[in-house]
Amino acid sequence: MRVTLREYIEQEIRERGPIPFSRYMKLCLYGPDSAAEGQPQGYYAQAREQFGKSGDFYTSSDVHAVFGRLLARQFDEMWRILGSPRPLTLIELGPGRGLFAQDILDWAQQTFPEFISVLRYVLVETSLALRVRLEERLREHIVERRVAVYRSLSELEREDLSNFIVFANEFFDALPVEVLDNRGELRVGVEDGRFVEQFTRPSAEVLDFVERYAVHPEENERVEAPLAAQDSIQEIVRTLKRSGRSQPRGFLVFIDYGYTREEMLAGRHRGTVTSFRRHSIVNTPYDAPGEQDITAHVNFTALADVARGSGLDALALVTQSQFLMGIGEQTQFADVFECCRSPQEQTKVALQLKHLITPEGMGESFQVLVLSTGIEKEKAARLSGLAFVRPGDLQI
Repeated sequence: MRVTLREYIEQEIRERGPIPFSRYMKLCLYGPDSAAEGQPQGYYAQAREQFGKSGDFYTSSDVHAVFGRLLARQFDEMWRILGSPRPLTLIELGPGRGLFAQDILDWAQQTFPEFISVLRYVLVETSLALRVRLEERLREHIVERRVAVYRSLSELEREDLSNFIVFANEFFDALPVEVLDNRGELRVGVEDGRFVEQFTRPSAEVLDFVERYAVHPEENERVEAPLAAQDSIQEIVRTLKRSGRSQPRGFLVFIDYGYTREEMLAGRHRGTVTSFRRHSIVNTPYDAPGEQDITAHVNFTALADVARGSGLDALALVTQSQFLMGIGEQTQFADVFECCRSPQEQTKVALQLKHLITPEGMGESFQVLVLSTGIEKEKAARLSGLAFVRPGDLQI
């Protein structure tokens, strides 16, 4: 008989004792480590709609194709800064249902013929259900061998990664985190059929992270230690270095909602674990495991530091507004309005663009971390997306 995800988690707690919050979060989002028949599925593994109007949350690609169009222009510029190599491998992490990839490919075919002629687009998606959707949406490009869909980073070893761009939009916020409050490190237990919070002495790894990149929580405060995000960056760099070239060359662009340690010291972004269901915030992550999204804001100071420690150059951390405005300024956002056939359509698209770049929309809540390797740092920093970089944006 098939067990529910709640029953599976309860059984694991009974067998092992209270589990770290990161383990609970991983099970809720991705399900058990084994994909054996009869096991329950996590949130992202289910054949249901998680994105857009009929799902639980919106991403920038759900707002309008202009997000992908502007990024296509930025990727074309990155390729030219790299010296227009052939091929260029574009790796997207956590591509979801593939709207962004489709927008990039469609617009590049129409607007950047040289770029699309050398492009190899690789999507890395752990969810089988989402991989099936990706293969359906991008079937034509897969048949033409322009696109490949992989389950894990390890499969990238079959690709030429000498020249690359790595892109991830709302990827790191969905990685499991440890949670710490003034009582200790959070564990999830079971009492009377309910998940309950318990606390234990923090691990040395969590304490070290907090000392370096966060703050010790005061009473009624919580902070997260996103150790999985640190591991993910290191795995990405190891994969790139295994490409057979001692010094791979390329850019990495990570977009997410998050914060710096300086902002934490100022009293902001403490206790950011949030659950979403049907576009509403849910009070607790414990009531419906596997049926709601669980996220945590990204610690960009920690992310940039581990990237530098892995040999990458941290070019800047800017808001999504700064990034998109920089890309669109030179062409007066021609990519946005080129396909508009009426004033009414132009007005609608302008409102969608406004949602992407204004503080009231996504413009200030989302941050963009831009990294590079194998490129002269001054040359890499000339990207149009970094045109509005302020001196403080370089101090991540």
